[in-house]
Amino acid sequence: MPWSNQTGGGRPGGNNGGPTGGPWGQPPRGPGGPPGGGGGGGGNQPPDLEEMLRRGQDRLKNIIPGGGPGGGGGGMQIGAAGLGIVAVLLGGLYLFSSAYQVEADELAVETVFGVPRNDVNEAGLHFAFWPFERVDKVNIGVRQVNIGSSGRGGSQQGLMLSGDQNIVDVTFSVQYDVNVPKDFLFNVNDPTGMVEEVAESAMREIVGRRPAQDIFRDDRQGIAQDVREITQSILDSYGTGIGIRALNIEDVAPPAKVADAFDEVQRAEQNEDQFQEEANRYSNKVLGEARGESAQIREDAAGYKSRIVQEAEGEAARFISVYEQYAKAPEVTRKRLFLETMEGVLRDSNKVIMESGGNGQGGTGVVPYLPLPEIGKRANSTNNGGTN
Repeated sequence: MPWSNQTGGGRPGGNNGGPTGGPWGQPPRGPGGPPGGGGGGGGNQPPDLEEMLRRGQDRLKNIIPGGGPGGGGGGMQIGAAGLGIVAVLLGGLYLFSSAYQVEADELAVETVFGVPRNDVNEAGLHFAFWPFERVDKVNIGVRQVNIGSSGRGGSQQGLMLSGDQNIVDVTFSVQYDVNVPKDFLFNVNDPTGMVEEVAESAMREIVGRRPAQDIFRDDRQGIAQDVREITQSILDSYGTGIGIRALNIEDVAPPAKVADAFDEVQRAEQNEDQFQEEANRYSNKVLGEARGESAQIREDAAGYKSRIVQEAEGEAARFISVYEQYAKAPEVTRKRLFLETMEGVLRDSNKVIMESGGNGQGGTGVVPYLPLPEIGKRANSTNNGGTN
């Protein structure tokens, strides 16, 4: 060792009281002698590095199988084997640190020297060789952001001006997920905040075009669809990689300060609808009855017309038939007509038939004057009395 010759030799005499010459102020050990004993010096000796290395090699032999005793060549073999084991351990540790797991609801994007790759790693075990590659994971599950106040008197975020100059408080929710992980990870700093701001802006635009009645009840679904389309269009133009899955309008209310007045208006509108419905029912009832009566009158008129026409046609046909007979025998027909007419005239009158003589006087033995009407009345009264 070089440290053995730093003083140029040992101390003469070998006693412990002379000057020392070792690097630690002690006399060096003499050749072949034990430490602290003969060969030129006693007392404390410096540590021998060769002895320490030999002891370490012996211990390593006992630990490593197949090491066995040997000279200097054996020590070199043991040192190479140790380095190999260390290299294998370091390699395994490096591979272990480079492996990463992607869960079922995640996607991973690898970057090489900070530049993201175009391909996306799905669920499973993958490797990224550090420090050249880095991995960024993103959850692809559906997320939800709520916009506006949850009730009256809450946040001012949901207060919007409608197209007919009314103020409404709109509460709605937006559900979104990740369409393009690369854009989502590297183009957007605050995805939730961006979705919230874009959706709120789109809602204000659509509500500002429509009357308040549409957002309250008439066309709430149509407004939600329009807001969803505008929100998705703006997010796509920014390259956010976000897809809007659903947009639901949960509540629409007037501002708290005018809530009572608005409720009165709503009740008045409901009463108006009720009165209109009752008026329509009454109108339909009256119109139905009037239509029924008019139809009945028309049917009666048509029946009367048909009857009169048929009677007239029958009388005309009868007259024509009589005229035809009259044309064949006028005297007979004339006499027949006279007799039928007199029969109709005298049918209900009191009649007395007296046979006259040849000299113009009454019949023989008959009183010229008799109260015939009185006799008739008496006869009728007698018949009636007998019947009763």
